[in-house]
Amino acid sequence: MTIAQVFDYQRPESLEQAVQMLAEHGGDVRVLAGGTDLVAWLRDEAVAPDLLVDIKQIEGLGEISDEGDAVSIGSLVTFTDVINSGLVAARLPLVSEMSATVASVGIRNRATLVGNICSAVPSCDAGPPLLVHGAIVHTFGRAGARQIPIDDWFLGPRETALAPGEIVTKVVIPVPPGGHGAAFVRLSRYEGEDLAQASVAIVAPADHRFRVAFGAVAATPMRARRIESLLEGKALDPTLVAEAIALVSEEISPISDIRASKEFRLRMSEVMLQRGLKAAVERLEGNGPSYGTNLM
Repeated sequence: MTIAQVFDYQRPESLEQAVQMLAEHGGDVRVLAGGTDLVAWLRDEAVAPDLLVDIKQIEGLGEISDEGDAVSIGSLVTFTDVINSGLVAARLPLVSEMSATVASVGIRNRATLVGNICSAVPSCDAGPPLLVHGAIVHTFGRAGARQIPIDDWFLGPRETALAPGEIVTKVVIPVPPGGHGAAFVRLSRYEGEDLAQASVAIVAPADHRFRVAFGAVAATPMRARRIESLLEGKALDPTLVAEAIALVSEEISPISDIRASKEFRLRMSEVMLQRGLKAAVERLEGNGPSYGTNLM
């Protein structure tokens, strides 16, 4: 791979030093963590930064920790780290299930969950699971720390609520109280390094206040509020599922591209919702397919 660009490179040893570098540099500055998206964009000349700030040396950003009613995932935690975490598997099985679908083993070993939502491509795999869990994105900049609800994070393709000079330090993901079932269903052309054609994440808490989010079928990952309102507090039956499926076309706005037509994405999103709801409820009840089972 050849990168025919010239840029400065800095490797700070502390968060404060990194933020200072971002603040003092007047040009286009990019933060480098896993780099799986950024390096590809550099290769393709989709971005042309003046400075790369490599944060991999900063201590404390690579931790997964239990915060009681939530799990914290640091900005240097890779998808492989998530897959190997017993804490995440036990408390946030949806996040584990999603992580195992990302690209290939080599990419998962480098790519970070936080970097995935910072890239903010419409098909980012981490978006829908974080949306249904109501995650909070923690950032740090010269003005101090901020907490941004994931519902406010995605502003458009490759556009987020991160302010200039800020760095994401971690994502805190609440765990639904009282137990829950969940499902992540991803559609792609083949196994390996292919972006999702469509995806859906579902959380089924014990009180049946369902949460549903789609990926790769709108400008950003998005919650399916109409479907959630329809399902809220109800037990699933074939009639209710059919009504939910009928709302998919009102929730999503897929496009046609090299990976799929908009018609195919719409129809398969309906199928994915049906299968995901069934699996999530069965898992809530203590049966159904094990997490990591391909539902497509």
